[in-house]
Amino acid sequence: MKNFFSYIALLCSVFVFAQNEQLAQNYFDRGEFEKAMVIYEDLLKAQPNNYQYFQKQVACYQQLKQYAKAEEMIRIRIDRFKQNNLYVELGYNYQLQKDMDKANKAYQKALDVIKENPNNVYGVASLFEQKVLLEQALKAYELGIAGNPGFNFDYQIALLQGQLGNLELMVDKLLDYAYRNPQNAPLVQSQLARFMMEDTQESFNANLRKALLIRTQKTQDIFWNQFLSWFFVQQKEYGKAFIQEKAIFKRNPDNFYTIINLAKLAVQEQENDTAKEILDFILLNTQDLDLQMEAHYQLLTMDIEKATPKEYPLLQEKLNLLLKQYGISPYSLRLQVLKAHFEAFYLKQFETARQILTKALELPLNNYQKADVKMELADVLLLDEKFNQAIIYYAQIEDDLKNDEVGHEASLKMAKASYFKGDFDWAQQQFKVLKASSSQLIANDALELFLLINDHTAQDSTRVALKKFAKADFLLYQNKTDEALNGFRTLLKEQKGQSVEDETLLKIGRILEEKKEYAEALKVYQEIIEKHAEGIYVDEALFFSAEIYRKDLPDVEKAKALYEKVIFNHQDSIYYVDARNNYRKLRGDNNL
Repeated sequence: MKNFFSYIALLCSVFVFAQNEQLAQNYFDRGEFEKAMVIYEDLLKAQPNNYQYFQKQVACYQQLKQYAKAEEMIRIRIDRFKQNNLYVELGYNYQLQKDMDKANKAYQKALDVIKENPNNVYGVASLFEQKVLLEQALKAYELGIAGNPGFNFDYQIALLQGQLGNLELMVDKLLDYAYRNPQNAPLVQSQLARFMMEDTQESFNANLRKALLIRTQKTQDIFWNQFLSWFFVQQKEYGKAFIQEKAIFKRNPDNFYTIINLAKLAVQEQENDTAKEILDFILLNTQDLDLQMEAHYQLLTMDIEKATPKEYPLLQEKLNLLLKQYGISPYSLRLQVLKAHFEAFYLKQFETARQILTKALELPLNNYQKADVKMELADVLLLDEKFNQAIIYYAQIEDDLKNDEVGHEASLKMAKASYFKGDFDWAQQQFKVLKASSSQLIANDALELFLLINDHTAQDSTRVALKKFAKADFLLYQNKTDEALNGFRTLLKEQKGQSVEDETLLKIGRILEEKKEYAEALKVYQEIIEKHAEGIYVDEALFFSAEIYRKDLPDVEKAKALYEKVIFNHQDSIYYVDARNNYRKLRGDNNL
């Protein structure tokens, strides 16, 4: 029993100690340094060896300008524990008092301990870095290497050089480090990507490109081809990335999964010519059935999206032949789902599509495969205006894959189905939750529809305009483009100058683009830019206009001017990165 009470007393003391530590940290974070100092003094008395408490206590003294007390603490600890790296702390204490002569002497003492024992470099250099004393940290690493050539501080030195503005030297050091430590290449790429994102003048990207090209040309190591491919992917130059991947494939024919991922990226970015070239290459060079089916799937998806009704029979035949070739099994599931989608959304054969998907659900599928089939089945039912049945399938996916992005996508589609149906109150509740989704696309879609319902309900409790907007929006979902366009145009005439105007204009502009009526689309986007400059759709109007001038009605200067407005005035836009990359391409920054 005595031991039991002793154990309870020990637990209580540990709990109180932890509470005091948290309280001290809270005071410190709030800038209440006197209160924090008192607690850290008590904590340090209880645990005199605790380095963290010592640092916090010194920091409190320094914040309160009690430099003499801070110096006394530092010197006592140096003498007692022989922690010579604390000469950095001592020098920093002098620097805070603007006594640079004493500060530099203390820093030199810290550097001298590295000369005595190169292993001291770790403690000294890291403390210099904590104090953002970059030159001294650099010197510390150099002394460590001089004392022990076996040390490798390329990564640390590279980052210091970057912070000092020596970007070319940083690039060289990071690339050398990655080559010697290929397992750490992702870490290096993460650092480089950060600088690439921040590089508004393109000088860093140009230097990195040049450094990689030189290394690729000097050696035959595929490491550099892989690194250069990664670089071009960051720049969204998928054709150039593919050149590197082909060079890698010649020496390593097992590289197809990297190439198929490159093809998917090109498809996502609508670089269809590049994507087709990559996919054709895969079909010519692999016997892997999974890869073949994936390549066929991507090629057919692109063909379907740009097909005219005259081409539908040929595409239907291609799908039938592929399914005959590969058979009906879980391995060909994506082709089965694609065929069902084509039958429903393009041929309007709803019953055929349902039969394909119902049979697919009888196959031995995992949860994600079942979700893919059910999602398409729900989409088909929604297309056929079977709202309640569609909602049931979306709800099943949501229930099966909670807290998963696929489940969130099903939740969004379920809310959209209710919106199309006219059940705005329930849809609004769902959109309110989904606008906080971790997926940016889902969150943006949910926020857009949440604001749409919210704004129009506040303006018109009868929701007459909202019902008409949702009806036209559903026609658009059903691919009844002309009917949807007429619906939005009628609504625009009836609601001229109302809050629904900018959303309606944007819908009209997108439909006109799809119909390749680019000049008319530009007029609509310009109306949004001029009349709704403070609205939430102006960045989209600017970006879509720039895209038309870049791809469809080529005018480089107009496109650049519009991209610039997105880049400088709408940095929170989801189109910001694409606008910046396309602007750079038009400016000629991607030339080798």
